[in-house]
Amino acid sequence: MRAAVIDGKAVAEELRADVRTEAQKLSELGWSPRLVSVSVGETAAAELYVRNQQKQAESAGVEFEARNYPAETSLEQLIGILQGLNHDPRVNGIIIQRPLPEHIPVKALQKAVHPLKDVEGMHPASIGNIVYNDLALGPCTAVAAVEILKTLPLQMEGLNVTVIGHSEIVGKPIAFLMMGLGATVTVCHHMTRSVAMHSRAADAVFVAVGKPGLVTGDMIKPGAAVIDIGINRVETPDGPRTVGDADFESCAEVAGWITPVPGGVGPVTVATLMKNAVLATRMQMDHYRDSYARTNV
Repeated sequence: MRAAVIDGKAVAEELRADVRTEAQKLSELGWSPRLVSVSVGETAAAELYVRNQQKQAESAGVEFEARNYPAETSLEQLIGILQGLNHDPRVNGIIIQRPLPEHIPVKALQKAVHPLKDVEGMHPASIGNIVYNDLALGPCTAVAAVEILKTLPLQMEGLNVTVIGHSEIVGKPIAFLMMGLGATVTVCHHMTRSVAMHSRAADAVFVAVGKPGLVTGDMIKPGAAVIDIGINRVETPDGPRTVGDADFESCAEVAGWITPVPGGVGPVTVATLMKNAVLATRMQMDHYRDSYARTNV
């Protein structure tokens, strides 16, 4: 039996339907969710992301504004721009598009976004909250990958999970999110002696490394779930293709479920971004309401 291919687009559409309902409720209360995208310089990759995000935002009932700044814009100027957006009550979420010019460290911009408007879940406070099992605004890709796993008929409590890759915004958050659900988690990285030893024992494997074909079928336990988060562009005899970190064909022969690339985690990640937008809007509405109540006691 070949693995069931998980339809990320279908999962994303269900998520967007919930987002649309919530966005409508907030709009009726005078709080229409609004995202602002900030990109620096002219890059084809960023433009593609922005167009996709704008399309998905419109589909989810979320307002979207794209702002592009010249490549020579300084870090100080950008931080000033972000501080202005932080203080603008009409802006509910801020997205920092990547790649950025070499003189702009992305972490400095992520730290400059107010946690209440951090819809990407990249602020240190947002990631730190996951340690306390407080998933307010989590990193979109990590949250999306876990949400996909939760759609499967697997009991999260006691599930043996292996996470391959330990990045701050994907691998590590996935590990904490899964532990919060009661799973037993092993995290593998470039110094792990035998990744296959751990992955073969897992009921679910997450892989997010950026190496095409890293995980093969002989590394997977029969019937396990494979959530492939990698996005790699490779050359083939038929031209360039986008593939994940798992060798799809060999893994599909062994696994019980597998996400395709593209069409798996990607669509759910964008839908999660929109979900974070409405969550952030409601959090801000509650924050301003509570602040007003305290000052008018």
